[in-house]
Amino acid sequence: MVACAADMKSESFWRGVFYGTLAVGTLDALDAVIFFGFRGATPIRIFQSIAAGLLGRAAFSGGLPAAILGVILHYFIAFGIVLTYYAASRRIGVLRRRPIACGIAYGVVVYVVMNFVVIPLSAAASGRFVLPVFLNGIAIHMFGVGLPAAWFTTRADARR
Repeated sequence: MVACAADMKSESFWRGVFYGTLAVGTLDALDAVIFFGFRGATPIRIFQSIAAGLLGRAAFSGGLPAAILGVILHYFIAFGIVLTYYAASRRIGVLRRRPIACGIAYGVVVYVVMNFVVIPLSAAASGRFVLPVFLNGIAIHMFGVGLPAAWFTTRADARR
């Protein structure tokens, strides 16, 4: 599903997608840096783990360049998440009418897709199940990914 061409020409569309991407990417990154930082991970290691989706284990010996690639990939994924919500909301009206509930539900869907489809198909190694990591992952995807994706794309519509 792609946003229609008329939407993509509007300033409010790009504003919503830009701020949505910025919010989703930044909130998710901050959560990872804080949560995994308390568990001993450095920010460079966290973003190298994202780059590992493309580079595999080599990302962890790639230093700062691999971490920068991880940051770029992280925001690219955030962009895709926001754009997908926007495109779906063009076809499914309830996504626009109920952005809070639908955004939270969308966050759960994003978590499931990322952890059970994207990561297993990537070059990154899948980790073992750890309850605090799972609970944090679900929470940040509900409130730091799905909710801002829905909120900013819906607000962009309201400004039209």
